Amino acid sequence: MKLYSTKNKNATVSLKEAVFKGLPSDNGLYMPTEIPVLPKKFFDTIDSLSFPDIAFEVSKALIGEDIPAADLRKIIDGVINFDAPVVHVKDNLYVLELFHGPSFAFKDFGARFMAGIMSYFLQKENREINILVATSGDTGSAVAQGFLNMPGIKVTILYPSKKVSEIQEKQLTTLGQNITALEVDGTFDDCQRMVKEAFLDKELNEKMNLSSANSINISRLIPQSFYYFYAYAQVKKLGKPLVFCTPSGNFGNLCGGLIAKRMGLPIHKFVAATNANDIVPNYLSTGVFEAKPSVATISNAMDVGNPSNFQRIQAFFDNDLSKTKLEIDGRSFNDIETKKAMKEVADQTGYIMCPHTAVAYLGLRDYKTECTGVFLATAHPAKFIDIVEEVIGKKIQIPEKLALVLKKEKKSILLSNNFSDLKQFLLNRK
Repeated sequence: MKLYSTKNKNATVSLKEAVFKGLPSDNGLYMPTEIPVLPKKFFDTIDSLSFPDIAFEVSKALIGEDIPAADLRKIIDGVINFDAPVVHVKDNLYVLELFHGPSFAFKDFGARFMAGIMSYFLQKENREINILVATSGDTGSAVAQGFLNMPGIKVTILYPSKKVSEIQEKQLTTLGQNITALEVDGTFDDCQRMVKEAFLDKELNEKMNLSSANSINISRLIPQSFYYFYAYAQVKKLGKPLVFCTPSGNFGNLCGGLIAKRMGLPIHKFVAATNANDIVPNYLSTGVFEAKPSVATISNAMDVGNPSNFQRIQAFFDNDLSKTKLEIDGRSFNDIETKKAMKEVADQTGYIMCPHTAVAYLGLRDYKTECTGVFLATAHPAKFIDIVEEVIGKKIQIPEKLALVLKKEKKSILLSNNFSDLKQFLLNRK
């Protein structure tokens, strides 16, 4: 598998280099030079395959000879060991539940796959790496769980102080071991900026091996394509064109879907649904991409004012707005609309949604179509229990593993939003 930088198509690297480096030195993002199309036979029989079988075939086609098939199958079986069921909600609307992993959020797929890939490569070398990751909520807990006690790997997680839910915070601050949580006095955009500056800092990169576990890392995107295929396998029998609605913040999840479509998955349309941080829907409407300071909402994991993966979206469509709009419909919703949807769906169907899932539901509901619509549920509602119970007016059950996390002691290090402070911390920690 060869990859290029979105800012220089002539500079290609191997999968291994892209995974460990995370970000090209020109501040672009890595993209595959080629995305293979899967054979017709695969799609003809996809509804008879298991989730791990589907994930293996997709990853084998993408990765090629970089990892032998037998080793890749072991990685897949260790990563895809929980379900992602499609559940009927109402009418022609279905939900793809991506929260059945260890951190109860969709980012378990990317974090666990990345940990498996890195572990595979590191077993062949005697060196240590430092994972540096910014989170607006679920990435941190998924990365913490995925990389916990992995030999030769230290993980530093930056998250915005007082801007993640209590459960999210406890999940990423209570593990200890090789996981360090930095509580940043600022926004997610500050955290993301600091991480990017770290990767571009010459002194830091000379003294320590840095890598990223954010969705800017290509190994996070590859597994995010798997569940689009698996969802199709579950609704294929309905025989209608398929529309996916993806709740979008940093837009890595949508990029996973775009990879799937380019591999031949018959997707009629994507709906990119955002909260009040509507930078990409505005771009689709006006043709102007204008990054802004992020706005705090109840769907906090999507509070991103300058989505990094927009570079990848541009690369998918050759920076052509008309091509982009043929495949992606952008919609945004405020907190009032989100709460109303959570309440209505709970009352009418009994289905409980977290705020992010509700944004995706709204995007699909408002997209007028006779197609089969699948919206992505990216987190278990109990991860946002305070707002969910307040909105729907009743108690919800907390999974036992989440309940145990709430009883643990938070351990974080307070940090300003100045990169110099992060740099000093990392150099001292080394």
